[in-house]
Amino acid sequence: MPLPSCRWWLLVTCLMASPSHAELFYAPPAPDENAPNFSGSAELGYTKLTGNTNTQTLLAKGRLTWLTGRYTHTFRAETRSVQDNDNTTSERYLVGARERYELADDNYLFGFARWERDRFSGYDSQFTTIAGYGRQILVGPTHTLSAEVGPGYRHDAYAEGGSDDLALAYSALDYTYNFSDDIAFDQELSAEATHISVTTRSLSTITSQLNSHLALRVSYDVKSNTHPPPDAEARTDTTTSVSILYSW
Repeated sequence: MPLPSCRWWLLVTCLMASPSHAELFYAPPAPDENAPNFSGSAELGYTKLTGNTNTQTLLAKGRLTWLTGRYTHTFRAETRSVQDNDNTTSERYLVGARERYELADDNYLFGFARWERDRFSGYDSQFTTIAGYGRQILVGPTHTLSAEVGPGYRHDAYAEGGSDDLALAYSALDYTYNFSDDIAFDQELSAEATHISVTTRSLSTITSQLNSHLALRVSYDVKSNTHPPPDAEARTDTTTSVSILYSW
């Protein structure tokens, strides 16, 4: 089936209709004092090669953020697909929601839920819930750094059948370096450890603001699982992408 199919277009449409600052999901910094009560972003990257190689790649992400008092509410959705000569070699969906409650002296409480499906990971799907404590270590304006830790629960449904319900320990940090008002580097790291495996995620991005709404983003995304299911294609997945980011 050619890409994008109907389900891809439906998800991309939802993403393009959702507003927010495209900040990171794990240990994100606190919203600015002058941040709007409701904001959003959509990020889209697409490449197609024809000739000796017929390859199509789609990356789409979207986010909604709204503020109510001390609370920051975030909704996130993303999809990624790669086809090589009409054979799908990567297909991933992710939906997540996050709550943050500001405490005194740069401390905060958080909780989030995440559902994801990665066709070649050995899992049919995974559902994760985590809650805990975080702290804003550096506040800027040039450097920002935040970290968070907490316990969680994950339900793993395996592609070959069966499932596991697992307790986990979570930690994450997010670092931002602002080269100027228009260019910033972000590094996000997180780890989720169960008695079966440790899943680590790393997202490195450089974002260049083109105008008040549009930005160009280069990102390198790594996800690794120390002990994936036996039918998984690999322990580590990496994605390098260049995309357009629209925020409002």
